[in-house]
Amino acid sequence: MQFTNQVFTLSKQLFKKAKSFPKVHLALAGTLTAVSVFVAAMLPSQDVEATRNQVQLIKPAETAATVAPAARVETVEKVVKLPAVDTQEALSTPDLVSVPDTPAEQAINWQEFKVRSGDNLTKIFKRAGLNARDVYQVSQSDKEKLLTRIRPGQILELAINAGELERLRLVKNKLESVEFIHNGDSYDLNTIERTPEIKTHFVSGDIQNSLYLGAQRAGLSDKKIMELAQIFGWDIDFALDIRKGDQFRVLYEEKYLDGKKIGEGNILAAEFTNNGDTFAAVRYTDSTGDTNYFTPDGRSMRKAFLRSPVDFRRISSGFKPQRHHPVLGIKRPHRGTDYAAKTGTPIKASGDGKVIWRGTKGGYGRTVILQHGGNITTLYAHMSKYNSKVTSGTRVKQGQTIGYVGMSGTATGPHLHYEFRVNGVHKNPMTVKLPVAQPIPKKQLARFKAQTSQLVAELQMKAIEQLAEIGSDNNNG
Repeated sequence: MQFTNQVFTLSKQLFKKAKSFPKVHLALAGTLTAVSVFVAAMLPSQDVEATRNQVQLIKPAETAATVAPAARVETVEKVVKLPAVDTQEALSTPDLVSVPDTPAEQAINWQEFKVRSGDNLTKIFKRAGLNARDVYQVSQSDKEKLLTRIRPGQILELAINAGELERLRLVKNKLESVEFIHNGDSYDLNTIERTPEIKTHFVSGDIQNSLYLGAQRAGLSDKKIMELAQIFGWDIDFALDIRKGDQFRVLYEEKYLDGKKIGEGNILAAEFTNNGDTFAAVRYTDSTGDTNYFTPDGRSMRKAFLRSPVDFRRISSGFKPQRHHPVLGIKRPHRGTDYAAKTGTPIKASGDGKVIWRGTKGGYGRTVILQHGGNITTLYAHMSKYNSKVTSGTRVKQGQTIGYVGMSGTATGPHLHYEFRVNGVHKNPMTVKLPVAQPIPKKQLARFKAQTSQLVAELQMKAIEQLAEIGSDNNNG
């Protein structure tokens, strides 16, 4: 209390002499008075022993784990001391006493180095003005050997201060990077992951020539076109069944980072109208984590067999009981389907099965035969070469590459000859009824509809909005 009384006494004396002070001194006096009163109010009583007279900021290590990578701020520990000010001296001195502000924290100055062909850590460090000791210390801390696997085009960011490497950042991709942070004679490893913002994007279009050209014209990427074909590939042969006027609608994910599109995600829902029949599919992940596409009422889009073992190819010869053979010049049944395609085009297993033949088979040339269950076999002929991982006895999955298109055996040009047999009897691969995969179990149907109904609704709403925009543009035009 004694100090508080002294403060108020000093304040009164200041105001009494106020008229004789210059304006600058008046400002100082007012400021000092306010500060003194505040300090007096905050001081503990004489009964309380003062234990600290410094203010210490929170250490970076205490906050690093809780700060999101995208908003991380580099901090420096500081202890701030205010200089002692003699009040009487301040009143009698014409110059103001200024208390310097805490220096603003400087951002880390990163230098970017793009990995060139033939580069290694030593070469990059040399370009950055660092020495062999720096290379050694960083390499010793790189337990996962990440820096020994750098590739041309990757980015290394270095933070160098007074010739010392403080930090090194390896940018693995747009969403993941690894930092080496200097700590004494070694470096601590810190993985930084960023999560992109996911937005839905809607595309629709019609077909004039092929799915590929129509979807490309509508704005779908090559990857999305192939995914769309895979979703509906069990019901539609995109080489044989496509008709002019067919339509499609696709709702899929796009990934954004800092407001910029960085990639695409999954197809969430899609519709395809082929020759008047409309097929719809939604993406669903079940309680065990398995993801597949289903119809809106819960039936699987998957079938036991693909309609076509190659993608987007021309049918050069269909299933015919009698056909004039182009090479032999005689009438002979054509008990399969020929897909004209470039040499080297991948050939996919149309269903899960086991390889029961891999070798040359007369006029078929290089051939693979798969056994599916107990009564179905499929044959793939005229291959240019086999997949080296597929041998007799190998079990393969639907869609797995088993060989490549060629013209071995009796063939006039590169194509795949594909046969489908049930109990040894040839069936038309394009029309045979294919068994389907299991639907959503009844006990999970409510969960399925709760998750997918919103996707179906969004797909329909986007389509309506697009039609309304087109109508508005036509009216304005």
